[in-house]
Amino acid sequence: MYKIFLFLIFPIFLSAQTIVVRGSVTDVENGKIAGADVEFYNAKNELIKTLKTDAEGHFSWDGISMDSIKISVKKANYTPFEKTIGSRLDEGVLKIILQKKTQEIEAVVMTKRKPVVTRKVDRLEFNVENSNISSLNAWEILKKTPNVTVNNDVIAVKGGTGILVTINDKKVMLTGEELKNFLESTQGDEIKSVEVITNPPAKYEASGSAILNIVMKKNKIEGYRGNLFSKYIQTQYAKGLLGTSQYYKKDKLSIMASYYRGFGTYYREGTDYVNYQESQTRWVSTMNRKDKNNAQNTVNFNVEYEADSLTTLSLNYSGYFGPKSFGTYVVPTLIYNSQDQVESDYTTINDHWSRKINNSLSFQLDRKLNKKSSLSWISYFTGNNADKYQNVLTHLNFAGEEPRDDNFFTRNKADVKLYSTQADYQWKGEKLEFESGAKYSFVKTTSGQDFSDNENGILQLRPEKSNLFDYKEHNFAVYSSLAYNLGKWNFKGGLRAEMTDLEGIVSEPYEQNKNHYWSLFPTFYAQYTTENKQEFGFSYGKRISRPSYAWLNPAKSYYNLFSYYQGDPKLKATIIHNLNLTYSWKGWNLDLYYRKEIYPSMEISYQEPSTNQLIYYFTNIEKGQAFGASLYKSFQIKPWWTLVLSENLEHNENYFKGIDNQIYKNKVWNWVSDISTSFTLDKNSDWKIEAGHKYYSPGIQGTFTISGAWAAYFVMNRKFFNKKLEASFIFNDIFRSMGQKVSTKYANQDNYFLDYQDTQGFTLSLKFNFGNQSVKNAKTIKKTDEQDRL
Repeated sequence: MYKIFLFLIFPIFLSAQTIVVRGSVTDVENGKIAGADVEFYNAKNELIKTLKTDAEGHFSWDGISMDSIKISVKKANYTPFEKTIGSRLDEGVLKIILQKKTQEIEAVVMTKRKPVVTRKVDRLEFNVENSNISSLNAWEILKKTPNVTVNNDVIAVKGGTGILVTINDKKVMLTGEELKNFLESTQGDEIKSVEVITNPPAKYEASGSAILNIVMKKNKIEGYRGNLFSKYIQTQYAKGLLGTSQYYKKDKLSIMASYYRGFGTYYREGTDYVNYQESQTRWVSTMNRKDKNNAQNTVNFNVEYEADSLTTLSLNYSGYFGPKSFGTYVVPTLIYNSQDQVESDYTTINDHWSRKINNSLSFQLDRKLNKKSSLSWISYFTGNNADKYQNVLTHLNFAGEEPRDDNFFTRNKADVKLYSTQADYQWKGEKLEFESGAKYSFVKTTSGQDFSDNENGILQLRPEKSNLFDYKEHNFAVYSSLAYNLGKWNFKGGLRAEMTDLEGIVSEPYEQNKNHYWSLFPTFYAQYTTENKQEFGFSYGKRISRPSYAWLNPAKSYYNLFSYYQGDPKLKATIIHNLNLTYSWKGWNLDLYYRKEIYPSMEISYQEPSTNQLIYYFTNIEKGQAFGASLYKSFQIKPWWTLVLSENLEHNENYFKGIDNQIYKNKVWNWVSDISTSFTLDKNSDWKIEAGHKYYSPGIQGTFTISGAWAAYFVMNRKFFNKKLEASFIFNDIFRSMGQKVSTKYANQDNYFLDYQDTQGFTLSLKFNFGNQSVKNAKTIKKTDEQDRL
């Protein structure tokens, strides 16, 4: 019993032992702060002792008999400091650093300014933090970024497509509509800047013609905050978006979570025209596509933990789940003879649905090794699953034949798994900066198509039209780069080596495609700054654009009896060479560029007279090249009035082999213009309006010639209740002028289609902010012992 009693009271003896607290209080420049109030609180948050620092900024208190206390340090014109300390401080000195209170943070929050464009040696930085466009979402901000154009939801940088989008240098594992949905749900007030990297340094993977890196702001706000968001979109049909974002930060832990659900009806209208010289007929199909999707779920979760002041761990999950998109297309086709009279017709009824799931998980570790060097490691896994089904019924009424019906079913399943791991080392001195690293990635994709048709009322599977495609790719890369600052001159160069090992197997007809190759990707940059801050730059970079996995699948995906899409398992990767000359001065940014593409891959079409089929397929054309100039300038006409000018003029050439094996050249001068003006209607920058005009002159894509288009838009943003409620109104394509004509005409090929993607409409959105929204309440960040050892 006596031993048990001693065991129970032993912790009391431990907690009763006294400790000594000694400390020093300085400012961020190591200046001693005298006369600061030092307060001690017990576990019940009761004040038990008050001291003042001496002339040297020191304080001490002997004889504390508690296991832990809270210490608070206050001084006029400085941000208060708080910390809970334990009994292990009796042998050391507590170093406390106070930061001066300034109105700068509040002024930045209150004062909206125009975005700032900064030219760096290897990229163009578009700083949108606290600017007059920060109330927009990430998708709309990309549209306003210098050198970036978005036409029919396709992102291009200085005319080049195949753009890689990253967030904080992490690749976004989404494409197409999923990428757009994700960016639309990313709030602009969380974005610090957008980096336009035309020639990405060796650190970045070599894939993609350019990189758009969205840099998010660090969460510096202590405590909890969040927002509720809703958006209503009215085009031909209504669509909507509801969601919430939640943030929490406490000491070393920072958590962010968001969920958005989109729903609505999507519409696209078009008309196909195919002229067959051999039969002297013209086929005209009218296709108005209407699809419903009532559950587009986007989830993002990120947790970041500072193990100590040198080590940061972060875990991120992002996902997209669209359980069902469905619709029924009724497509009438009229066939005209040489006298322009209808001699035959058929009607296609396409009943279909699709399902998409995308999951991405990443883990990152960042470690400062010393004052000049750091190490980072990131691994991520992505899984993408898609399932598409269609039931196609065709009523045929051909001249000289009995009317009949044809019915077929297809089901396409695709499963993509991607794993990647990368380690990077960085050393940064006063004039020199060195980077090196390695990356390994593995991709496995399985795609299958089941084709069945209706024979005498019985559904029959057709193995000869069904297909299974398996694809594996290993990629290993190493890189090094060196940057040197000589005052007015800045230089940077790097080399990346990538090994690719791939294998593709097609089941019907059986075909195996293997390839193994090494590629070198050099980069070089030079920048000179004059006495009056004029900046001249030169850069060169070699890139590779690997085909999407869906483009490699040779299975015929039928739209109807007379049209299908097909990929190419032997599709080659495109090699891209970029040359850039840049000039910047007083907000003027001019880029002169040249781009050469070897075996560019793209979707083209051709008509087959013997079967009257129109076939769309991905393939390599012979080569492509372009040269041009981009100009960007933001004019601050008045403190409340801004005018933005963004222009791109390019000469583009594509060389392709026709179905007659002849080489054809498609060329065009292309001009893209974006002019906008914005006004701030109140002194607190809570009410802003903007109007703009975009123009796209005719362009080309392989065999296609694409007509010009233009659009006018209007935006209004208003904040209420001390910025807690934000409302916006956007009217896009005011005059419904974004319809385009895409045509192919050479040899015996003569077809075109008219396409309008339902761009005219208005958007109403509301966002309500709650919780702690003020940066000024953030606690002082103190240097810890780990940083002191650097």
